[in-house]
Amino acid sequence: MYRELLYFLTWRDILVRYKQTVIGIAWSVLRPFLTMVVFTVVFGKIAKLPSDGVPYPIMVYAAMLPWQFFANALQESSNSLINNVNLLTKVYFPRLLLPLSAMAVSLVDFLISIVILFALMLWYHFWPDWKILTLPFFLFLDLLAVLGAGLWLSALNVKYRDFRYVVPFIIQFGLYISPVGFSSSVIPERWRLLFSANPMVGVIDGFRWAILGDSTQIFWPGFLMSVGATLLFCIIGISYFRRTETSFADII
Repeated sequence: MYRELLYFLTWRDILVRYKQTVIGIAWSVLRPFLTMVVFTVVFGKIAKLPSDGVPYPIMVYAAMLPWQFFANALQESSNSLINNVNLLTKVYFPRLLLPLSAMAVSLVDFLISIVILFALMLWYHFWPDWKILTLPFFLFLDLLAVLGAGLWLSALNVKYRDFRYVVPFIIQFGLYISPVGFSSSVIPERWRLLFSANPMVGVIDGFRWAILGDSTQIFWPGFLMSVGATLLFCIIGISYFRRTETSFADII
C-alpha cells in the first residue's frame, strides 16, 4: 500500500516540476552542464588547476553528478513537508514518504544527467575501466548523505520556517567546500583529513575513482572519515525525524 503511495507521490512531483516549462526535462541536463562549463573555464583555463591527467570537463562532470543530486534532493526534501500541508493534516501515512518521494525525483534527474557524461566521454575518447561497476556503491553513499540531511532539515523546517531560507545557503556553501570544480589532490596533505570530514568529499572522490579509473586515487583515511560522517548524519537525521514526526500535523 505505502509502496504505491510512494510511487504516486514521486510521479506527481515529477509532473509538477516540469509542468509548463519550455524545455521540460532537459533542465536536468542543462543545469549540471552549464555549471561544468563555468567550472572548467574558471578552474581549468584561468586558475589552471590540475585535472589528474584527464580532460577537465570530464573530471568536473564526474563530481557534478553526485553533487547535483545531493543539492536537488536536499532542496526538495527539506521543503517536502511544508509543501504538503493539506496532505499532512488530513490523511495519515508514514511522513517519511514525502522526503523520500522528493529524493526519488532527484534520482530521476541524476539518471538523465548521465547522458552528458557519456557524451563527454565520446567527445574526448575517454573510457572508464572495470571500476565503473562500483558506481552504485558511491551513489548509495550519496543517498545516505542526502537522507540524513534531508530528513533532519525537513523536520526542522516544520518547526522553524526560517530553515527554508537557510537551506539554499547551506547548498551554496557546500559547493565551495566540496571538490566539485577541482580535484581533492590540490588540498595540502596536512588538511586532507579535516577536509574529508565533509561527507560529500568521500562521495565525489568515489565517483571520480569509479569513472576516471587509474587517473585518480582515493585518499583512504579521508574516505573512511567521510563515510563515518555520512553514517553519523544519517543516524541523527532519521532519529530526529522519527522522534518529531508525530507532532508534524499539530505544528504545521
